[in-house]
Amino acid sequence: MPVVESDYNPKFLFKNSHFSTVYSGIFRNVNGVDQQRERIILKDQDFIDIDWSYASEKTNKLIIILHGLEGNAQRPYMLATAKLFNQNEIDAVCVNFRGCSGEPNLKYRSYHSGVTDDLDEVIKHIINTKHYSDIYIKGVSLGGNVTLKYLGEDRIIPKQIKGAVGVSVPCHLYGSCLELHTFKNILYANRFKKYLIARLRIKQKQFPEIISVEEIDTIKTLKDFDDVYTSKAHGFEDALDYYEKSSSLQFLKGIKVPTLILNALDDSFLSPECFPVKEAKNNADLFLEMPKFGGHVGFFQKNNIYYNERRSLEFINNMD
Repeated sequence: MPVVESDYNPKFLFKNSHFSTVYSGIFRNVNGVDQQRERIILKDQDFIDIDWSYASEKTNKLIIILHGLEGNAQRPYMLATAKLFNQNEIDAVCVNFRGCSGEPNLKYRSYHSGVTDDLDEVIKHIINTKHYSDIYIKGVSLGGNVTLKYLGEDRIIPKQIKGAVGVSVPCHLYGSCLELHTFKNILYANRFKKYLIARLRIKQKQFPEIISVEEIDTIKTLKDFDDVYTSKAHGFEDALDYYEKSSSLQFLKGIKVPTLILNALDDSFLSPECFPVKEAKNNADLFLEMPKFGGHVGFFQKNNIYYNERRSLEFINNMD
């Protein structure tokens, strides 16, 4: 489909990419979502925790929400989406990737930008145990890449999956890696690295025979982290091999359900390749919206319902 025109135009400070990103990530609070946790035991006997919230009336519609790097089901952007959809008679389930629910997962592997097998298991579990006929997926940042890759891979997508939304999606991982290593993003990169290394030190105590303290101490950048841990733990040769094989950009042509990518042009995490205009124009099911503003998972709007949440609901409702 042609690129979708965007009418998102925030006021004042929220036209600044970094202000929008930081405000939404650190200062936003969302209350009033009653979540109920379910633990799914995966095929390899590890686990994933998913957090349910429900509409006021019984519904056959569900949105599955996936978080970003070092996120979880309680991040404001997750809760806000769940709350808005619940208020509009759609149940929601916020997925915590492996190791992100407040308890270390059992295996040395955890999650990464291209790990779609866990999402596939979660979806099959929901279909086998629940009553939903219309299921939608919303992925944010890393979760957006997982969503797009899942939909575009060579697999049979369950008929219950009716559509998807990806927000602030780094669909070209190497390009985004290069952007995150630039000076303008140094504070974000250091914050991510801090949390990732802290989690890896816990892993090292679980699996001292696989990774040493000395190896962890060699990590100076996010790419180093992917060379030392992400790639090795998940069957890739190195970070570059992981980026190449896990980027959703190459899978967009295979998407066959209505899917919206909402990537702000001022998102400092995204490289030019993360705005797939050609791919959108060549796929009738792929919609690309590129607001001038929004930052990375920003999109501030009044009443604590942000543009990406309103737009996701609007896009999904228009499928009916």
